[in-house]
Amino acid sequence: MFVATVTPVVGQFLYQYAALWPLGSGRFEFWQLGSYMFLHGGLGHIFFNLFALWIFGQPMERIWGTQRFLVYYLICGLGAGVIQLFVSPGGPTVGASGAVYGLLLAFGMTFPNQVIMLLFPPIPIQAKYFVMIYGALELFSGLTRPGSGIAHFAHLGGMLVGLVLILYWRRIPSNRLF
Repeated sequence: MFVATVTPVVGQFLYQYAALWPLGSGRFEFWQLGSYMFLHGGLGHIFFNLFALWIFGQPMERIWGTQRFLVYYLICGLGAGVIQLFVSPGGPTVGASGAVYGLLLAFGMTFPNQVIMLLFPPIPIQAKYFVMIYGALELFSGLTRPGSGIAHFAHLGGMLVGLVLILYWRRIPSNRLF
């Protein structure tokens, strides 16, 4: 958790009450479905989430507008938390990765042929393939490394909830959220 690297006492308090704890742990509270997204496991965790939010979120916010973008992001994060609770109820979960993976899916669906340049190694790849590869890697990792400490099913949950929301929005007028 990011705050813990700055102030351990505050970080421990936030971790205990704001991380998403499993349902049967005795520590679960309903607000954790929202608060867990604002805690992170360290500087690398928050950096990569913010970097992906910047790269994939900017174009989506320009297209959707701020209100729809925010609703999408938060619903993906909430859905990721719910799916993590029921599919992989391990230890506590922190981070906005589920919401970010929802944005990744939205970017891939909106700009499927947009070329993304991977940094390591520098390989150009179309967004639709990038999203499919990331989703497949998360599924494979979730099934083969259940105790890894990474919420693979939260990532997949964010993508799934994002897909459902995008498909729903395609059926309603663009000026409505629901």
